[in-house]
Amino acid sequence: MSFIDLNAKKITGPVIRLHPNDNVVVARTDVGLGEAIPSEGITSRSQVPSGHKIAARDIQPGEPILKYNVCIGFAAHPIAAGTYVHSHNVTFREFDRDYAYGKDYVPTAYVPPDQQATFDGFVRPNGDVGTRNYIGILSTVNCSATVVHKVAEAFKGDKLDAYPYIDGVVGLSHGLGCGMEMSGEPMQLLRRTLGGFARNPNFAAVLIIGLGCERNQMQGLMEQEGLSQGPKLYTFVMQEEGGTRKTVEAAVAAVEKMLPEANQARRSKVSVKHLKIGLQCGGSDGFSSITANPALGAAMDILVRHGGTAILSETPEIYGVEHTLTRRARSQEVGEKLIERITWWKEVYSPGRDVQINGAVSPGNQVGGLANIFEKSLGSSMKGGTSGLMEVYRYAEPVKQNGFVFMDTPGFDPCSATGQIAGGANMILFTTGRGSMFGAKPVPSIKLATNSPMYNRLSEDMDFNCGVLLDGVATMPEVAQGIFDLICRVASGQRSKSEELGLGDHEFVPWNIGVVS
Repeated sequence: MSFIDLNAKKITGPVIRLHPNDNVVVARTDVGLGEAIPSEGITSRSQVPSGHKIAARDIQPGEPILKYNVCIGFAAHPIAAGTYVHSHNVTFREFDRDYAYGKDYVPTAYVPPDQQATFDGFVRPNGDVGTRNYIGILSTVNCSATVVHKVAEAFKGDKLDAYPYIDGVVGLSHGLGCGMEMSGEPMQLLRRTLGGFARNPNFAAVLIIGLGCERNQMQGLMEQEGLSQGPKLYTFVMQEEGGTRKTVEAAVAAVEKMLPEANQARRSKVSVKHLKIGLQCGGSDGFSSITANPALGAAMDILVRHGGTAILSETPEIYGVEHTLTRRARSQEVGEKLIERITWWKEVYSPGRDVQINGAVSPGNQVGGLANIFEKSLGSSMKGGTSGLMEVYRYAEPVKQNGFVFMDTPGFDPCSATGQIAGGANMILFTTGRGSMFGAKPVPSIKLATNSPMYNRLSEDMDFNCGVLLDGVATMPEVAQGIFDLICRVASGQRSKSEELGLGDHEFVPWNIGVVS
């Protein structure tokens, strides 16, 4: 897949051509009926909103619609040059793709260790590095959710003023843990998620609270995840503690014991090779594949060259362009892992179910200019940049391989990010065209806007404006470097917009496998 080349020029004119072979162009601004488009030698045959597509030439019925020289669907009927191209005249259907495992793989040219970029992080005893310093309260089951949040609420306001090096006490509850299989993949996945959060380097210490009679028994969780109680990990079972009030009191007392040691943590300068960044997109639009996603991908290429890790996810949102990733896989084995996950999704969500992998994107995506999942996937996959695909992980598995990797997750952003954080991500980068409001405690979340009007309208929520590319005031390398520099600052303690707004307490969403897409 060829990316738009903005290295030497800035975007101008009413439309954007993304590849010489494309039979559509994208409206940079609203295009009026009868408006001339000199660069393409055509005249618009209809009003076309910014971010949407216009036929650059006559397109025959059944002919592939090409964007970035990648098929995003097929012409439903004859489409004349200058015609508005969207879901009304684009058909979604499966087509053959050449996975060409490893054909385009190029080993990363790493920056020498003494020249790697740095950030100020919290180095944990096991060598992992946190970007924040929280104490976490986790629940084994929804039945202990209220207690978990009451414990966290006991440390709101000025309660942590005496502990300036602690970012907060956060309670993370969920809706699972009972009324589900006692064994098998769903339970293993839930426990893997909880265990991953308990080990995340952004937590200085953790409490886990259960009810007692749930299917997700505390002992089973601890055994599967190799967790053991100690000064940095306490467990409580409400039925054994004496009920709600006594459990809250005991858990609050435990946190109070943890605070002094957690407050002793200090930031120190470390290489960005210790950054593991979960990549997310939500509320995507027609500019996602032109500005924020490729810019984030270019920033991740910088990170990877400096030894860091970029975690692309949302399996239903790479469907249709997965062959562009398998071609970059470091081995056929890695590429086949990705295709195995795609196959699983297609089997579980067989045709006829109204989910993304069967073509349907959200109403917001449609309004933003995306015709179907193939077009959305085209942009979504760009967040991973151009580096070699080094490994493929299942949901919430520990990410141990540096470089560009993939984790199988649903497309639902909070659920996907939960898996990435359980895998060890210590930061989330989130692109949005429509304006997603998202936080992800215990990690900072940086939100990247695809266009300036949305960025200006939602400036309290957006951290970085990639719309400057559309405005013609910056090039892709400039924007990518700006994103990378912001990553280093936020990793060092600068608060993101979602942190300033207090987001992230309710976005812990373990995958209810087979239900969430």
